[in-house]
Amino acid sequence: MSDRIMAIEMDEPEVDGLGAAARALRAWQYDGAQPQLHPGDLGWYWRFGVERTAAAVRTWSRDGEVVAVGLLDEPDLLRVAIAPEQQRDEELARQLAEDVSAPERGVLIEGKVYVEAPMGALVRELLQKDGWESDEPWVPLRRALDEPVEDPGVRVDVVGPEQASERTTVQRASFDGSTFTEERWHAMAAGAPYEDARCLIARNAQGDAVAAITVWSAGEGKPGLIEPMGVHRTHRGRGYGQAITVAGARALRELGASSAVVSTPGFNVGAVATYTSAGFVPQPETRDVYRPG
Repeated sequence: MSDRIMAIEMDEPEVDGLGAAARALRAWQYDGAQPQLHPGDLGWYWRFGVERTAAAVRTWSRDGEVVAVGLLDEPDLLRVAIAPEQQRDEELARQLAEDVSAPERGVLIEGKVYVEAPMGALVRELLQKDGWESDEPWVPLRRALDEPVEDPGVRVDVVGPEQASERTTVQRASFDGSTFTEERWHAMAAGAPYEDARCLIARNAQGDAVAAITVWSAGEGKPGLIEPMGVHRTHRGRGYGQAITVAGARALRELGASSAVVSTPGFNVGAVATYTSAGFVPQPETRDVYRPG
């Protein structure tokens, strides 16, 4: 094993190491890049608390510089971002492949597991040579924010602590099985990534909260992320998804984002239609790779 390979170290950062991971993710975002883990993904996971977030993060460093960041969205799903100039680096790719393939390394569990990595990254090719397969497609969508964004046409409120209950109620009514509670909203809002984020709720003519969105900036001139957007199940089919998505794009532009990005499963044609109606343009599909159980 060469000295250079030994210089690549995987780490499970402590709470005080999350800042370095978030800064790396911010630095790696740019328009035209392959979609990959965004600081907003880290911020959204923060709803589970800072200790659990730290336990779900893995970093790979070379000579003290973070070159890849992984987030265990689930014990069987690792989402990986890689520094753009390192995505075809063979030593890093081999280290990543070895670490995600061996349960004893403390990354993924045994059995069927998934890795999300940029489509052009060498690690994907190495895993597929080792028998990993491509999963179902996801559709990334993007809206440029160089021009002013139209009015959403509904009342939209920025969520603060007083509206946290409404925000989380809409979330649970939008996604079956959602565990987003007021307590978890406060945990998310206390996280460092939320300093560049906004939660919004759309209201109908009666003042009811009917849709919600959370948007995450990665800094001035960088793509911002929608994660998540949902419409209350009793208020669907009335254009509120389009309206809250437009509102989210407006908020990201105000935060200095160059574009707004979102990804949705390819089978979710309704979501694709909603984002397209809000001015988002579908991009080339992406696929996770998985190891059959």
